[in-house]
This record gives sequence, C-alpha cells and structure tokens, in this order.
Amino acid sequence: MNVLGFSHITLNVSNLERSLSFYCNSLKMKLRHKGNTDACLEWGTAWICLIQGNNLGSLEQGNVGVDHVAFYIGEEDFQEAVEQIKKLNITIVRGPVQRGRGWSINFLDPDGIELELHTSSLDERMKVWI
Repeated sequence: MNVLGFSHITLNVSNLERSLSFYCNSLKMKLRHKGNTDACLEWGTAWICLIQGNNLGSLEQGNVGVDHVAFYIGEEDFQEAVEQIKKLNITIVRGPVQRGRGWSINFLDPDGIELELHTSSLDERMKVWI
C-alpha cells in the first residue's frame, strides 16, 4: 500500500461544545465545520473530527476516546489497497465507499483499532459539506 501520511483522527466526545472550547481556545485549532453533533478542526496539515454521541458515558466506560485514525492514500492507489486488504483477510468495517469527493475504507488492525484509508483532503470534504 502506498500510504501518503497521516490525515486525521476522529474522537468520540461526551460534550461537543466543551470539546470545541478546549480544542479551539486551548490548543488554537481552527474550526472548519460544525454540525449538530460533529465538528472538524484544522491543525496544520492534519485535522481532527469530534463526534458527540448520545449517552457516551466516560472514558472508563470505553465509550469516549479515539473512534478511528485515518491516513491519506492517492486515488490512483486506492483500489489496489482495497484488494490487498481483502487478500490479507483484514476485517473491513465500512467501505469502500465514496465520501465527499474521495473514497474511503475503514478496517481493523490486529488489536481491533479502527483505521481508515481515504483519498480526499479536508478542503475537498468541505466543498461537499458546505
């Protein structure tokens, strides 16, 4: 797989407004998108997604924290990566699907951590969301 680098991390949060205040005010991330239960924050060349879930509970309950970690891959290399994931019998949890103007596939590492390969940038996703 020709992974190009880190893209974003998606976090499950218990209170979107509280989390936005922390990430924007304390860590000086730039708000790029805010929905009813989600937000995208830009941080240099990477981005962070925050998703507020209903009744998430606490970190101790295992419901708050990292949802998935995403990596960029070129669209020209995406289908080959999907075939390799399938050939290696890696568990696919979503996809491949078109998301925004790019393609995405979510799968599990050996410890069950969800990873994503996707072909679009935050700017490309914002063109579709806004």
